[in-house]
Amino acid sequence: MADTANPAPLGLVGFGVTTVLLSSINAGLLPVAGEPVVIPLAMAFGGTAQIIAGIMEFKTGNVFGATAFTAYGAFWWWFALLILLGGNHILDLSGAGSAIGVCLLLWGVFTLGLWVSTFRLSKLLFAIFTTLWIAFFLLGLGALLPNPGLHTAGGWVGLLCGSLAMYGSFALVTNATYGREVIPVGSR
Repeated sequence: MADTANPAPLGLVGFGVTTVLLSSINAGLLPVAGEPVVIPLAMAFGGTAQIIAGIMEFKTGNVFGATAFTAYGAFWWWFALLILLGGNHILDLSGAGSAIGVCLLLWGVFTLGLWVSTFRLSKLLFAIFTTLWIAFFLLGLGALLPNPGLHTAGGWVGLLCGSLAMYGSFALVTNATYGREVIPVGSR
């Protein structure tokens, strides 16, 4: 039986690219009118590619990777459906700011729980999950309060998080291709 390829680079790049695009809007670098561009990316790459990576991680026995990639893939599907259904007035989101804020805070709590496991994983995963729970808390509080400054700060932290994930994907693919660590991930 052939070895199974590491699915983490796929999951990381699906998460990273989608996070960078949405965070660019949240940080104010791109206009809010660009949010519909995130929807198909969130469904195809952030959502589906991560869920595939998560299912592959289950097969390798990696509980952390399976949980993280599958959950965040589902997050991107939630986000895309929320924007799609709300934007087409299938869902009335006019008074949903506080519920969306609490949902983002719950994702922050979930991420904080996963972050504890990164103490035994690479320094890069520690950095990705540190910035991710901070971004979720900033975005959640920004929606709950409502506070545009917190929302913008969450976008900037999300940009860092997504960039770290993209770097991680690049590093893992490069290191696997060369059969040694060429691009550091901060192995513990």
